[in-house]
Amino acid sequence: MDTAQLQRLIVSLPALLIAITFHEVSHGFVANKLGDPTAKFMGRLTLNPLVHIDPFGTIILPLVMLYMTDGRFVFGYAKPVPINPMNFKDPRKGMALSAAAGPVTNILLAIASTLVLKLVILPLTSILPAAVNETVMKPLAMVAVSSVLINVVLASFNMIPVPPLDGGRVLTGLLPHRQAMTFSKIEPFGFIIVLALIYTGIANYIITPVITFFMTLLQVF
Repeated sequence: MDTAQLQRLIVSLPALLIAITFHEVSHGFVANKLGDPTAKFMGRLTLNPLVHIDPFGTIILPLVMLYMTDGRFVFGYAKPVPINPMNFKDPRKGMALSAAAGPVTNILLAIASTLVLKLVILPLTSILPAAVNETVMKPLAMVAVSSVLINVVLASFNMIPVPPLDGGRVLTGLLPHRQAMTFSKIEPFGFIIVLALIYTGIANYIITPVITFFMTLLQVF
């Protein structure tokens, strides 16, 4: 790993940990508000990233992606927050709302990172000494930009309409009951389907337009 890759790893990992932690906590938070305290009782409504770390999704996968993309991109996920739909008054609606909370939270984090970058970090670089800009403000700007991209990608990926991804759960909640029951039967094969979509490149046709839309809207670059 060269210096540039190491630098990208250092600035990407904090943004990734924050993105996946808030993503998972938002699922449990909304579920708790709708009547399911499972995540709360299991100690998952905390912003401590150590509680949400998945050995593969949070550590191994980001490192593999960093290597495979030559340090240009890093991505991962946390341990899913447990949700019991039987605790909801309307299980399908409750699952759909708690599932949507994750991607919505990531988009809000992307917006917040954009505002911090444009309203705080960049204006400060015009008045601070060059040495401070190079050692402090430049790394902070890289973290903010990385945060925007990671949160937009995480939201876009999770909204692929295949259960158990968030998009699949949202779609299940929107479909008529009979169609929802039929659609939900693909969940045991969901990750295989998602991997196939990624391997064949079909996922790019779903994710890329969403990423492009939000990145253009936020105008980070």
